Amino acid sequence: MAKLHRAGELTAVWVPDPEHEAVRELVRAREAPMEDLRRARHLQSFPLRHRPSSVDQGAYTMAVRATHRAAVQYLVLAEYRQAIEAAEIRLKRLDEQVAEAVSSWSMAPVVAAYQALHGAAFLTAVTFVTEIGDVRRFDSPRQLMAYLGLVPCENFTGERIRRASITKAGNGRARRVLIEGAWTYRFPARMSRLLQERQAGLTKAVCDIAWKAHVRLCARYRKLMARGKRQAVVTVAIAREMAAFLWAIGQEAEPHGAT
Repeated sequence: MAKLHRAGELTAVWVPDPEHEAVRELVRAREAPMEDLRRARHLQSFPLRHRPSSVDQGAYTMAVRATHRAAVQYLVLAEYRQAIEAAEIRLKRLDEQVAEAVSSWSMAPVVAAYQALHGAAFLTAVTFVTEIGDVRRFDSPRQLMAYLGLVPCENFTGERIRRASITKAGNGRARRVLIEGAWTYRFPARMSRLLQERQAGLTKAVCDIAWKAHVRLCARYRKLMARGKRQAVVTVAIAREMAAFLWAIGQEAEPHGAT
């Protein structure tokens, strides 16, 4: 190990501190009620399973109400509704706990700066920071893209290079929230009231980077779609560039107590 260190062959590994691990576990705990809520909402197809086929749309409401008056079916519907309400209450409670924990966290300035970027709302920014940490540990945006698994696989055959789908290496949670955020760039670029509120109090450098990303990625989304690319491929491409802009914003925002 000493010889490898002297030769510069060792790669430094980022180890989160106890506070960072605690916030990360809290954010990850939110995934369970989120999945429960998503699964419970699928149960809302219950009325459709009992929709009479012989009635028109105008008589549908009366027919469904009559069907639900059956005792057993009413209990089933009540259980479905209670499952949805319980998941929503638990999710809301965890959202409040995450917001409270982040407010006193050393990485709070970084979370606030990331929210200047379109498609990176509070939960997206928090998830990205808890999973990736300080992006300044990456020397370039390309390193961050590769770490997230958002770069294509490469197969070498002699001098021929064949590129395939993305590697999906690295942190899957951070990659997922970026891809979810990339969907918002399918609309034309505009400064919404909510985005203005998120950028209030941030430095001009951060806001300039965010607006540059907004204009570029919205135009790139439309351009790739016009070229006939599949929407999933376009979204991943936008997510990859989002990571680069988040890296740039991370160079401008410093955590509390950073030296």
